[in-house]
Amino acid sequence: MNENQFTMTANGAGGLQTQTTDTDTIYVTASVLLEYLFCPRFIYFMNCLCIDQNEDKRYKVVKGREVHEGRERTNIDYLRTRIGCVNKEVGVYMASAKHHIHGIVDEVLTLSDGTMAPLDYKYAEYRETVFRTQKYQSIFYGMLIKENYNRDVCRGYVCYVRSKNLLKEISIGEREFDEMLRMVSEIIDITQRGCYPRGTKFQAACIDCCYRNICV
Repeated sequence: MNENQFTMTANGAGGLQTQTTDTDTIYVTASVLLEYLFCPRFIYFMNCLCIDQNEDKRYKVVKGREVHEGRERTNIDYLRTRIGCVNKEVGVYMASAKHHIHGIVDEVLTLSDGTMAPLDYKYAEYRETVFRTQKYQSIFYGMLIKENYNRDVCRGYVCYVRSKNLLKEISIGEREFDEMLRMVSEIIDITQRGCYPRGTKFQAACIDCCYRNICV
């Protein structure tokens, strides 16, 4: 199951889903969160102006999806045992009407201390630190698990495939969940109001940005 199956909007842009009940409700996916973290203006260009960034043509994105689709064939049971995993569920789709988020978690782990945790596979090498995008994606999935299973989520895990399946732990607490809710709220606000948000504060990101010719 591909997360993009759940990411169509009323205006045709990828990344957000509009469901009509009594009112229109927008659901944010992890993919959209990553675009927001790269630069909040990605949300405006994609979901307000409907300008596609053609991410399917990027090698790492395509290769990463192949890894996700084949993750069931990757045996890392020894890693799960090391972190106290007593049960796992693979490719779990979850949604939260309360927080307006949804997505597919690579693995939902139940740990020996009674808590649960997301495990996400990355077709990447570990570069001495867990990147900000990887951290918040894990928090995003942790929020889905906490909401759907009604269990405490205190940590998440990232498996770096190109570093021999190196597993790294991410601490998750209420402060991280509050920050996630703030970002989701801003994503929805940009989309609903069509306001032009601030750009990224990391100027190096602008050099390789697919929207750099139209970003003012």
